[in-house]
Amino acid sequence: MPVPTYDKFIDPVLRYLALHPDGVLAREAHDAAASALGLSAADRAEMLPSGGQAVYKNRAGWAHDRLKRAGYSSSPKRGAWRLTPTGAAFVRDHPNPLTDDEVAAIASQNLDVQLGPATPKKPGTVGTPTTDTTTQSPDDRLEQALQEMRNSVVGEILELLAQVPPQSFESIVLDLLHKMGYGTSRDDLQRVGGAGDGGIDGIISLDRLGLDKVYVQAKRWQGAVGRPVVQGFYGALAGQRANKGVFITTSSFTQQAVDFARSVERIVLVDGARLAELMIDFEVGVTSRPIRLPRIDTDYFEA
Repeated sequence: MPVPTYDKFIDPVLRYLALHPDGVLAREAHDAAASALGLSAADRAEMLPSGGQAVYKNRAGWAHDRLKRAGYSSSPKRGAWRLTPTGAAFVRDHPNPLTDDEVAAIASQNLDVQLGPATPKKPGTVGTPTTDTTTQSPDDRLEQALQEMRNSVVGEILELLAQVPPQSFESIVLDLLHKMGYGTSRDDLQRVGGAGDGGIDGIISLDRLGLDKVYVQAKRWQGAVGRPVVQGFYGALAGQRANKGVFITTSSFTQQAVDFARSVERIVLVDGARLAELMIDFEVGVTSRPIRLPRIDTDYFEA
């Protein structure tokens, strides 16, 4: 049988997670959903055209993506899935297999990326359905699909960044800045964070003699970063007699923090969404595969 579309995996994944409230490995959920759907060994051996992943695992992953966006599941650590309290309540209120309409509602979740923990929802509620694709051109559908995949990767990056050790996060930020062209070599970007760092986590030498430097603060944050924290970084720059600083966080900044950074001009703020987008654009911890789109060469036929 053909491997079902990803929406058919939503209910089996949801039910399996409900049986394991402490969470499971993603690969266990993949296989449990495949078994629930009656997939054979041949079905499970079917690969994506890219050859990089089994089709059933890819579709189970997209099903979990929709459950996360509905606020019903989470990824407490890399490669692990677990129901949220909202998801557990949803399962209790829906003891029978979900109807096609209920599955469709979850599958059409709003795709805006959340920077923090999912906002709890009332059991049985879902997000706003996306635009009906039946009236869209293939190009429109392709663009929407690419954006959807990009948004999903942004969310995964933010989850992974929240789980790495602080020192690793600082190194990832410096790797990104180097890929963006800062420093003549990776050795020109040094991690200096630690006790007594004065709010400075990294230093970038823009020239070989180190006369022109950019100071970096890279911090993971649970809530929005406020003005006092940004002012503290500004004070650390003054202590170094520096005139260039980059403050990077996995969270967001309050409007007061943004206004302060603009007023002093020497600080650039990068929030979690922009950080993840930059990691995708410069392929830091992310790989991209080319897509070959056939187009008619009208000049050839007119020649």
